[in-house]
Amino acid sequence: MGASASSKKSSSLSYPGHDDPAYRKCQELKASPMERWIQMHYQIKQREQALAIAQHRELFYWMSGFYLTALYGCASYYQRVKRATVLAPLLPLTFVMGYYTDWAYGSKLHRIQAEANMIMEHEEDLLHWPGGLPTVAGIDEARVEVEMEKKMHPHHM
Repeated sequence: MGASASSKKSSSLSYPGHDDPAYRKCQELKASPMERWIQMHYQIKQREQALAIAQHRELFYWMSGFYLTALYGCASYYQRVKRATVLAPLLPLTFVMGYYTDWAYGSKLHRIQAEANMIMEHEEDLLHWPGGLPTVAGIDEARVEVEMEKKMHPHHM
C-alpha cells in the first residue's frame, strides 16, 4: 500500500494537472501561427481605425473653430445690414459641421460598419477583384518584368 501511494505522488509531480496556472498559460501560448497572424492584423486594423477617428476629431476641432468664427462674423454683419442673405454661408457650413460631428462623435462609424456587413452578406458580387485573385505565376511574371525593365532602362528607375 505504501508503494502505491508513493507512485501516485511521483506521477502527479512529473505531469502537471490541468488546473495548474502555469500549465494553462503554456497551453494558451501554443496558439497556431495563423491565429497569431490573424490577431496581429486585427490589432493593426483596430489601431488604424482609432487613428482615423482621431484624425476626424482633430479636423472637427479645426472646422468648429472656423464655423464659430463664421457664425460670429455673419451674425455681427447681419446686425448691421439686416439682410437674411448674409446668413446664407452658414447653411452649407452647418451641413459640413453636422457630417464631421457625426463622424467624430456620433454613430456614423457604426452605420458604415453595418452597411459593410450588409454588403458582405447580400452583395458579395460587388467584392470580387477585377481580374480575380492574383496567382503565384502572375506575381512571378510581374516581378521578372520589373527586373527586366530595370536592366534595360536603369535610368528610368
